[in-house]
Amino acid sequence: MKYITTINDQQFEIEIRPDGSLWVNGEQRRIDFLPLGEASLYSIIADNLSMEALVEERDGKWEILLRGRLYMGTVLDERAQLLAARRSTAMDDSGEISIRAPMPGLVVAVPVEEGQEVEAGQTVVILESMKMENELKVPRKGVVQRISCEVGQSVEQNKLLVTVI
Repeated sequence: MKYITTINDQQFEIEIRPDGSLWVNGEQRRIDFLPLGEASLYSIIADNLSMEALVEERDGKWEILLRGRLYMGTVLDERAQLLAARRSTAMDDSGEISIRAPMPGLVVAVPVEEGQEVEAGQTVVILESMKMENELKVPRKGVVQRISCEVGQSVEQNKLLVTVI
């Protein structure tokens, strides 16, 4: 089965072959991906490097927290990708973006201001959690409409932090 995966505006073709092998953009990859006790926490071993990832689905999009960085993505199988392309709605370039806390933590920096223009991939909040600083980035360009947190504030998972239009 082939999947089209888009992460932070970069597209990957992922194929899982009948023999269980994994291919990314035509190259075979050796990756172990195992769940750890909690529902959304996984252990990943890729190229002899061990990592933990927090993976959650929200409104048909995926949020992946890996090595202190938050990635936003979509995963579509071949049929869904074809339908989306025909409807011209594969990626929405307009509307409101809500940046939410992917986990409980402490806001250590908000390097943007309301009314400020931001570019795709720009950090809008730095959240400290589990002794790591996590840069929360905006997936596309826009204007910061509202900042709903402040430096030093403890936040719960899913707390709205920044809204961009």
